[in-house]
Amino acid sequence: MATDSFFALACAGMIGILFGLVLCFAGYRFFLILLPIWGFFFGFGFGLQTMQALLGDGSLATITSWVVGFVVALVFAVLAYLFYIAAVAIIAGSLGYSIATGLLLAIGMNMNFIVWLIGIVAGVALAVVVLKFNVQKWVIIIATGILGAGVIVGSFMLMFAPKALEAMQNPVKAVLNTSPLLAILMIVVAVIGIIGQFKASSMYTVASYNRWDSAGTGA
Repeated sequence: MATDSFFALACAGMIGILFGLVLCFAGYRFFLILLPIWGFFFGFGFGLQTMQALLGDGSLATITSWVVGFVVALVFAVLAYLFYIAAVAIIAGSLGYSIATGLLLAIGMNMNFIVWLIGIVAGVALAVVVLKFNVQKWVIIIATGILGAGVIVGSFMLMFAPKALEAMQNPVKAVLNTSPLLAILMIVVAVIGIIGQFKASSMYTVASYNRWDSAGTGA
């Protein structure tokens, strides 16, 4: 049973690491493919944390949490696929939300309504700033670099850390509680990924899209 459990975690961790590598080092180049996937996974985690914050349930403790998580995940994924603006807002919002809640949880706060609300405000604020000042490309590169590095380190901890569930729920807190070296590694990987993406995409820009209108007009 223990062997089967480790094998399942190892498979999940390897998939997570591969996704994190692509997100970190080629997030902008493969934006159209990666963002609906990221929207699904972020939406699932956000839905679970929302239920935890509002109802005080453990994030995976109830069927309601799972249902809400999957519904939010599907909504985020579909919006990211259909609308460029929504995809940009989701990646920027997820960065702001993840950093705000991650730091608050890392300093010892529990996931509650206040932490959730601060995360929402930070996410919405960053998304609005990005769209208002038309800096989508740069924020996409920075966000995918940071979030990809977090996925890589979190997936690694999922395979080897004793608190695998904590690594899935809050990689920032898990990394800081486990080893400062992992936090440094995450920062280094993020910086390398961001620099690499800036160089690789200097002459490349993702075109804005609206697949809803395209489908409606038959274009």
